[in-house]
Amino acid sequence: MFKQLFDLSGRVAVVTGGGRNIGLSTAMALAEFGAKVVIAEIDPQVGEEGLAALQAKGYEAELHQLDVTNSKAVTACADAVVSKYGRVDIAVANAGIALGSPGELMPDEQWHKVIDINLHGVFYTNRAFGKHMLDAGKGSIVNIGSMSGIISNKPQEQVHYNAAKAGVHHLTKSLAGEWAKRGVRVNAVAPTYIETAMTKTGAANPDWFKTWMEMTPMGRMGQPSEIAACVLFLASDAASLVTGHVLVADAGYTVW
Repeated sequence: MFKQLFDLSGRVAVVTGGGRNIGLSTAMALAEFGAKVVIAEIDPQVGEEGLAALQAKGYEAELHQLDVTNSKAVTACADAVVSKYGRVDIAVANAGIALGSPGELMPDEQWHKVIDINLHGVFYTNRAFGKHMLDAGKGSIVNIGSMSGIISNKPQEQVHYNAAKAGVHHLTKSLAGEWAKRGVRVNAVAPTYIETAMTKTGAANPDWFKTWMEMTPMGRMGQPSEIAACVLFLASDAASLVTGHVLVADAGYTVW
């Protein structure tokens, strides 16, 4: 019985930013449990590499080039997926970037870039794929937030990133409340520092890394697969009673 709750056979899943890191690991997890996976990736080369990795394992997958800050393009992507497969069951809004700058010196351009990708892009993804799920009366959306939406990181300065991720968490709860009675669940995962290309520069700074580890009870960074496992749970029927939840996977960072 319980094994069947994780079975995604016949379902269609879309993962934005799915060409590498957390996105690719998530696509792998969903595909391993039977889903047909669509990688939505802005970088064609990264997308092709991710697609090749999935297909090398025999998984059914395809690639859509997508800039999540372009709302019309996100809508077109959702429409194309449903037109081809007749359905979309799972949408993972994972695409995001991290930049740093002191608040008082932050250029408008950097503020807008981070907010556009990390918050607006998540909303556009929820809206576009959510519409089709609402029409079908079922579906699961998982947004990738961050512990940065709960606490303010140090020593790096990233007010735009923190604000965007806090917005993702509240967006998740808001849409979950709107759509619960219409069969669509909306949840989020809030990771700690994960060993990816995004955190490579920060982790290479000995002062930063020392602070990160001192503030993390488990004393380690996370792996993309550990976040993918959280997404798999929330996307599956094993989480059928769960909506509006922010699943914190932070190695204990936010307990203090």
